[in-house]
Amino acid sequence: MALRYLVVGGLTTLINLVVYFVLTMWFGWSWFAANLVAWFLSVAFAYVTNKVAVFGSQFNSLGRALWEAVLFFGLRGASLLADTAILYVGLNLLHGGPVLVKIVDQVIVIVLNYVFSKAIFVHADHD
Repeated sequence: MALRYLVVGGLTTLINLVVYFVLTMWFGWSWFAANLVAWFLSVAFAYVTNKVAVFGSQFNSLGRALWEAVLFFGLRGASLLADTAILYVGLNLLHGGPVLVKIVDQVIVIVLNYVFSKAIFVHADHD
């Protein structure tokens, strides 16, 4: 399971980074707006791939899938707060390089998200 999570996490992180850097560097968006869009797209990808490929959780019913999605996005919202705080401190207060700050940020977020995802999908199939 850990290897699958790392692969999916890597792809999710890649989506997040590519969207973030395209929006900030090519389109001139603020780091905050770009991060929100990158977060949403990567979390949508992560929900489906974590549910099916990592944790092997079944789509038992539409209601159950919607409830899990709400929990997943809600807990990922908690990691979005950490994500935003790390970017704010790294970019605005420490004046770090955008690439380094975003990569360090994503490493921390991956760890948080693993804990949150495991809590949802592993326990969901045992209810």
